[in-house]
Amino acid sequence: MRDCCSPKGYRWVFSERSARAEARKYRRKGLDGTSRQIVDFLKTQGVEGRTVLEVGGGIGAIQIELLKAGATRAVSVELTPTYEDVAAGLLSDAGLTDRVERKVMDFAQVASEVEGADVVIMNRVICCYPDMARLAGAAADHARQLLVMSYPTGAWWMRAGLAVGNFMLWLLRREFHVFVHP
Repeated sequence: MRDCCSPKGYRWVFSERSARAEARKYRRKGLDGTSRQIVDFLKTQGVEGRTVLEVGGGIGAIQIELLKAGATRAVSVELTPTYEDVAAGLLSDAGLTDRVERKVMDFAQVASEVEGADVVIMNRVICCYPDMARLAGAAADHARQLLVMSYPTGAWWMRAGLAVGNFMLWLLRREFHVFVHP
């Protein structure tokens, strides 16, 4: 990865604190809008009996919902370890610990260490990774049936907002950058 996005930079943005906040919101309100759209779409495609790989799985909310809907197993690949304790708690609460394997690794760099799955999901991951082609290619190579991705649009207002955000991160000397890939 380029210097902009070291593991330290990711840990600052995707911290234990943010994981706890996401889990509280999920417990209170369920999935956020984009995650709900992904799960609803996959349900229309039929998830029963399918395996799931989520790159950037975060707290595991999408995996939990798909397992409840009939998926057999899930693998979550996360770049930093900051979500692991919270995700383990949510999986335990849902009684799904034995059906999810969680890995902490840079998927684009070592994708060969992960088995393919029927469904591969990348929700809000492309925008946080500098080498979109490598990450998306690795995900596509692992998808036996479906690849579902969400990412920011290239609209002018999105680009402007992210430019301001990236400038603020630069001012704070954070090793993180958000991308709007073409």
